[in-house]
Amino acid sequence: MAKITLGCEPVVGSLTPSKKRDYRVTNRLQEGKRPIYAVAFNFIDSRYFNVFATVGGNRVTVYQCLEGGVIAVLQSYIDEDKDESFYTLSWACSIDGIPFLVAGGINGIIRIIDTGNEKIHKSFVGHGDSINEIRTQALRPSLVVSASKDESVRLWNVHTGICILIFSGAGGHRNEVLSVDFHPSDIYRIASCGMDNTVKIWSMKEFWTYVEKSFTWTDLPSKFPTKYVQFPVFIASVHSNYVDCNRWLGDFILSKSVDNEIVLWEPKTKEQSPGEGSVDILQKYPVPECDIWFIKFSCDFHYNAAAIGNREGKIYVWELQSSPPVLIARLSHIQSKSPIRQTAMSFDGSTILSCCEDGTIWRWDAVATP
Repeated sequence: MAKITLGCEPVVGSLTPSKKRDYRVTNRLQEGKRPIYAVAFNFIDSRYFNVFATVGGNRVTVYQCLEGGVIAVLQSYIDEDKDESFYTLSWACSIDGIPFLVAGGINGIIRIIDTGNEKIHKSFVGHGDSINEIRTQALRPSLVVSASKDESVRLWNVHTGICILIFSGAGGHRNEVLSVDFHPSDIYRIASCGMDNTVKIWSMKEFWTYVEKSFTWTDLPSKFPTKYVQFPVFIASVHSNYVDCNRWLGDFILSKSVDNEIVLWEPKTKEQSPGEGSVDILQKYPVPECDIWFIKFSCDFHYNAAAIGNREGKIYVWELQSSPPVLIARLSHIQSKSPIRQTAMSFDGSTILSCCEDGTIWRWDAVATP
């Protein structure tokens, strides 16, 4: 288990907004009565950077952000099981470049929706419990990972329908896995975190032949020799409570728990002894009233900023790559009072979306500076 090194105090950001960028509400939609747990822009295909999707209840909805704050509904998919409650979604694509939406939730079934024909392309059954997060490998966007209440992370090929790897076992998580993310440039690496209060870094390097094999497999997906990855290369105890969101920032990791802050830290692995090493906590980004679990932050495409909502309906936008951290903006509206489960920042960060417990979607746009 990685220990936190002493002597280096993390730099804590000030909650005084810098006024670097002003945002204003340009739209508010009431999607339904059920909570909306996830919202995501499509960063996979440059033709659709202004397209986003949400999940709430058994519904997946696709929208487009247009000029002047307009939000157009493009598609809506309703799951056949009325008791399904989707918690997460991610954009992916087939090897032919067709945009896919990958959604999962309480049923533990992953639905691959072909947005070209608005039909289910595939359904992945394998997880033994609900799915808390799905993420796409930006370098190979037909690969996705899923984090589950069944204490495992799974790697899937959306093109062939194969479960390639299962990250679970002796060195795996000991409680629900709440979040997972692919490293932005090291194709072999993922990070996962959850209710056992840890963040684990895993390597797929020695299993990569199976990943390649999944693209050319012609037999039934169930016959594929799925491999277990039992031991992470690094385990970090940065937080003392549930860790519900982690994202790579280069080789550093941004993670948050239920203690009103996002933490930026560096994992320092020891090559000789996998799983061990130390953690350097570099910076802290305070987020007041962010003390309930299952609140996830988002970043713009280049990871210049992160936006995170809180349980009172406010959004904090932090500049990520400055030291000390700079609060770009604090967004609040008199009618936005419900917990914000997730935000989505557009490609350049000029639009911020939030999805809320009360079934609303809010759109904030940066005000052009004269």
